[in-house]
Amino acid sequence: MPYLTVAGPGVHEIEVKKSRFICHLGRVADETEAQAFVAAIRKQYWDARHNCTAFVVGDDPRRERSNDDGEPAGTAGAPMLEVLRRRGVTDTVAVVTRYFGGVLLGAGGLVRAYGGSVAAALDAVGLVERRPVALLSVHTDHVRAGRLENDLRAAGHAVRGVAYEAHGVVVEVGVPEESVEMFEAWLAEATAGEALAERTGTTLIDVPVV
Repeated sequence: MPYLTVAGPGVHEIEVKKSRFICHLGRVADETEAQAFVAAIRKQYWDARHNCTAFVVGDDPRRERSNDDGEPAGTAGAPMLEVLRRRGVTDTVAVVTRYFGGVLLGAGGLVRAYGGSVAAALDAVGLVERRPVALLSVHTDHVRAGRLENDLRAAGHAVRGVAYEAHGVVVEVGVPEESVEMFEAWLAEATAGEALAERTGTTLIDVPVV
């Protein structure tokens, strides 16, 4: 099933009453990768008073974790995790590094600052929807290859690669599962039956969320 995640790794900083809140976001496949991401950020910002964390991985069931890293219980990791939940993302880890600015924020202020830091970072980095697609290898000859590739792109099909081989050309195309038969019909019409499509597997593609 399609799911939402961050477009890629990124960092965004906000300032709240002289305290700096630096949020790093990353895309991870499992809890091991999430913990490794957290460890790397904590090593990079070893001199910070707090490196608070939250992550959501997996689909069904999802695995969620958060850590206040010395902040009052429930004022950092929990609001960070709540933002990830509210945005509906998974396979995503957030680490918010805080450099204390000398002004106490209180419990409510901390909740707003840590949650706001993650929300602002998600807005800055952006989200994508990961969609499963069938991988099809389209076989054609060298004479037709250039035009076929152009026609595929013009028709909005996801060309993932083109391999020129001695016996011909193979164009790899990603096609939504529900559209495979329609694609095969389009291909037959576009090439007068000269090009053949062979299913080779499945993968996930990223579609930006506007």
